[in-house]
Amino acid sequence: MLHKASFGLVVFFSLLGFQTAFAQSCNLVFRGKILHLENDDAIEAAYVWVLETRTGAVSDQNGNFVVRDLCPGTYTVTVQFLGHKEIRQTINLTGNSTAQTFRMEEESLNLGGVEVHGHRELVQTTTAVTSLYGDAILQTRGSSLGESLKQVAGVTSFSTGSTISKPVIHGMHSNRIMILNNGIRLEGQQWGAEHAPEIDPFLADEITVIKGAETVRFGPEAMGGVILVTPPALPTSKKSLTEFHLIGASNSFMGNVSASHMGGSDKIKGLGYRVQGSAKRAGYVKSPNYYQANTGMAEINFSGSVGYSSEKLGVETYYSFFNTEIGILRDSHTGNLSDLIDIINNGEPFIKPDFSYEIDNPKQNVTHHLAKVKSHYHFNPNWKLNFQYGFQFNNRQEYDRRRGELNTKPSLDLELYTNTFDLFLDHNLKANWTGSFGLNVIQQANSNVPGTGVTPLIPNYDMFNGGIYALEKYLKGPLELEGGLRFDYRTLYAARYVGEELQTSDLDYQSFSAFLGGLYQLSPYFAFTSNLGTAWRPPNVNELFSQGLHHGAAAVEIGDPNLVPEKSLKWVNGLEFEHQKAIVEITAYANQINNYIYLNPTGETFTSLRGTFNVYEYLQADAFFYGFDLSGSYNFTNRASGYLKGSIIRAKNVEEDNYFPFIPSDRMDWGVSFSLGKKENLDSDRITLSNVLVAQQKREPDFDLAPAPPGYALFNFGYQKKLELGNNKFNIGVQVTNIFNTEYKEYMNRFRYFTADMGRNILLKLNYQF
Repeated sequence: MLHKASFGLVVFFSLLGFQTAFAQSCNLVFRGKILHLENDDAIEAAYVWVLETRTGAVSDQNGNFVVRDLCPGTYTVTVQFLGHKEIRQTINLTGNSTAQTFRMEEESLNLGGVEVHGHRELVQTTTAVTSLYGDAILQTRGSSLGESLKQVAGVTSFSTGSTISKPVIHGMHSNRIMILNNGIRLEGQQWGAEHAPEIDPFLADEITVIKGAETVRFGPEAMGGVILVTPPALPTSKKSLTEFHLIGASNSFMGNVSASHMGGSDKIKGLGYRVQGSAKRAGYVKSPNYYQANTGMAEINFSGSVGYSSEKLGVETYYSFFNTEIGILRDSHTGNLSDLIDIINNGEPFIKPDFSYEIDNPKQNVTHHLAKVKSHYHFNPNWKLNFQYGFQFNNRQEYDRRRGELNTKPSLDLELYTNTFDLFLDHNLKANWTGSFGLNVIQQANSNVPGTGVTPLIPNYDMFNGGIYALEKYLKGPLELEGGLRFDYRTLYAARYVGEELQTSDLDYQSFSAFLGGLYQLSPYFAFTSNLGTAWRPPNVNELFSQGLHHGAAAVEIGDPNLVPEKSLKWVNGLEFEHQKAIVEITAYANQINNYIYLNPTGETFTSLRGTFNVYEYLQADAFFYGFDLSGSYNFTNRASGYLKGSIIRAKNVEEDNYFPFIPSDRMDWGVSFSLGKKENLDSDRITLSNVLVAQQKREPDFDLAPAPPGYALFNFGYQKKLELGNNKFNIGVQVTNIFNTEYKEYMNRFRYFTADMGRNILLKLNYQF
C-alpha cells in the first residue's frame, strides 16, 4: 500500500518549496481564529485591524481570518465584535508567518442596543471541511439533504428513484456517515439504500461536511465522515426574526412551504426561542418521455428550541418531528421472473400513467421524533463542562402490494428507541492549547411490530455502545497540530422467531481509534493540511441478520452473522490557495479498509406471492479507496465570476482484484455567474449558467444486473434577485435543472435498471425575512 499512498509525501515535500519562493520581505501572513471565551465556539464577522498598516480582515463562519502582505516588524492588533470586549495585542512578525487564537469575552447583556446571540456547535478539525450557508444554502431550499450536499466537491448521493437520496462522502454512505441534527447523532433505520435521513433541511442555517474519519470525536459510525446540520443560534436579547419560504417545481408539480420565527425575552436577559415548520407535497416524477408511476411524496416537519445563556451557565432544549410518506416506483415490484427480465432489458417502465398525486403501495411511511437537552457550565475562563442528552423514536413502515386486507398492513414495521448521553470537559490553556476529554454512551432498542404477516427482515435487537476519548490541539506560528485517541465497547443482542424456533445472538466488539492532523501555512497564499486517522465500524444488524424481502428496495437481502468489524486507515491531504481573485482547494485521500462490508448482487432471483425480486448478499473483502476533490473559483471582473468543482474516486476489491458496486463515477461541475445589479449592490441581481459532466462508470463489479449507463451532461440555469424593503429582505429565485430535458441514468440510482432519471425541472423560490 505504500507505493499507492506515497504521492501524499511527494506532494508534501514539494509544496514545502513554495515557502521559500513566497517568503519575501513584505509577504508575511498573520492568521488565526476568533472564538468565544466561554465555550470555544467560533465568532463570525469579527473585525481584525492592524493599526500600523491600516489593513484588516473579517473572520469567516469558522472564526478564521487572514491578514496578508505584512512586512517583518512589531504591530498592534485589535479585535472587535459587537457585544464583546475589544482585544488589543502586540504581535511580532519575523521571517515566518504568525498564527494567534483570540478568545473574546462578552460584555454585560444589559448593554443597550447590543444583540447577543447564543452559540452554535462547531467542530474544529484539521481535516477537509466544507460548509454551506448564506446564499449557498438558500439555493438548496426545496431539495432533500442528500441532493443539497451535491454542491460540495467529493459528495454525491446514493438514491432509490428520484425522491429518496442519501449523502455519499468519498464513496461511503449509510452507517459509515454520521449526521448530527443540532448536535445529536441522528439515529434512524439508515441502513437501507432507500432509507433517506429523517431530517428537514429547512431547519438548517448551516450544513457542514467533514470528509475525514471522525471516529475519535463521534464514534464508529463516523468512519466515512460527518455532516453537521446546524440551526441558527438562539437570540438572547429582545429581537425577533421571521422567515418564510415558498417553493414550487414544474416536475412532479411539487409545492414546498416553510416558516420559522425566533426571538428573545426583554424581561429575562439571555432567554431565547425558535420555532420552525415545513410541508411538502409532490406527485409523479417525470422522466423526459414519461411519468414514473407511484413516485409521489408528502412530508410535514416541525422543530422548536428554547435556551438560556448567562455568564457561566447555558441551557437549551430542542425538539424536532419528521414525517414522510413516499411512493416507490411501481415497476420496481414485478410479478414474475419474466417481467423482471423484460423490464431490465426494456430499460424503462411498462406502466406509463398520466400525472397523479396518488401514493399507493408499494410505499413507505416514516416518523421520527428527536428531543434533546444540553447544558454547559464555566468553572473559569479556561475550563468548561458540557452535558447533552438526546432521545429519539423512529417508526418505519414499508408497504408492499398485497391482496385483500393485507394490502393495508405494512410488510415491515420497525420501532427504534435511542438514548444518547454525552459528557465532556473543554479546556484552553493559555493561547496555544485547547482540548477536550469526554464520554459518550448510546443505547438502542429496535423491535418489529407484530401483525405484518411477514417474517421480519431483521430481528429485534438491543445495542449498547460506550466510548471515552481525548482530543488536544496546539497552534503556534504557521503550524496547527491536533491529535486524539478513543476507545469504544459495543454489545449487540438479537432475537427472532424463525417458524416456531427462537434464534438469538449475543455479540460484543471493542477497539481503539486515533488520529493526528496538522495545518501549515506554507506562504501567504498557500496552506497545507494533512490528517491521518484510524477508524473501525462493527457490522450493523442488517448486515449480520437480514433474511428476506426488503420491500422498500424491492430486493431480497441476505446477511452473514460471521461478519467481523471493518478497520480502516485514512490519510487526507489538502492544499489551499487564496490570492486576490482566485481560490483553489485540492483534497487527495487514500483509505485502506480491511474487512469492508458491501451489498453484492448474486444474479439469483426470488419468487413469492408478492412477485419476483433480485437477491443481494452482504460480503466482506479488503478494500482500497483513493481519489481527489477539486474546487475553485475566479473573479474575472467585479461582475463576472466562475467556479469549478470535481471529484475522482477509485474503490478496489484488493482480494479479488476487481471493483465494488455502487461507487460514484468521475464528475465535474462548472459554471459562470454574472451580476446585473447596480454598482453599489452587485449581488442584488445575478444569473448563473452551469454544466454537470458525469462519466460512465467503467470500473464495475464482475456481475451486475445491467451494464453501467452511459455518461451524461446536464445544463442548468439560475437567477436570483435580492430586494431590501427597510429592514426586511425579499429574495426571488428561479432555477432550471436539465434545461434540454436530457434523458440519462445515474449509476448511483438503484432504480436505474427500471427507469431514467428526472427530466427538466423549473423551480420558483420565494424567501421573505422580516
